[in-house]
Amino acid sequence: MYVVCKEHVELAIEDFVDEYEDAPDIVDLKETEFSDWDPPVKCAECDKPAQFLVV
Repeated sequence: MYVVCKEHVELAIEDFVDEYEDAPDIVDLKETEFSDWDPPVKCAECDKPAQFLVV
């Protein structure tokens, strides 16, 4: 699972495919609410706001 900004989505997809050998689902964090989990506020690769969850 990767939480990233728009700039790092492609990198997260590549990392996911390399690790799991399958295509990920991409969730827009602005359009989705989670009842039991608060996503990180910042991108895993930089200090920009997190926008997408790659799972």
